[in-house]
Amino acid sequence: MTTSREKILAAAQANKPAETPLPNIPDFGGDASVERFTAVLAGIGGRAVWVEGRGQVEQALRQLFPEARLVASPLFAGTVAVDAQTPTAMLADIDLAVLQGEIGVAENGAVWLPEANMLHRALPTITQHLVLVLDHRRLVATMHQAYAQLPGTGGYGAFVAGPSKTADIEQSLVIGAHGARSLVVVLY
Repeated sequence: MTTSREKILAAAQANKPAETPLPNIPDFGGDASVERFTAVLAGIGGRAVWVEGRGQVEQALRQLFPEARLVASPLFAGTVAVDAQTPTAMLADIDLAVLQGEIGVAENGAVWLPEANMLHRALPTITQHLVLVLDHRRLVATMHQAYAQLPGTGGYGAFVAGPSKTADIEQSLVIGAHGARSLVVVLY
């Protein structure tokens, strides 16, 4: 005897439309400059900082966040050890997370952060302050260009743009309401 579930699935399978290829999306060009990225990021509450080379990142962070006690980062020694198995309750005390971004998008100030660079999925949203380190040669103009560079294998990741903010309550802007209170992108 055929169940209702099996009948529904069989009907859906029998009426499945033919696959059609996705349309080609033209490259709309755009401005992928550091200046454009920096201006857009500032407009959404973030901040871009330029350093001469990757070796200067740690020194710049000491100046930007002198009060940071607990720092989580795979980029520097002497930071709090965090991995995917770390209980989220322990992450709540992290003052600063410094993570490697992969792609920056000038049109909206977003930075692609794949799971492999997060240490823990919750870290970018639970830390008090988030710093994303990004090679300026990895800036693209549009989200279309960014998506074209993402690996096709899928996996978890996020485009991070600006600090957390909301204006839901009485239309009053609150920064850091449900995520990092600040976002700094260090470009080298």
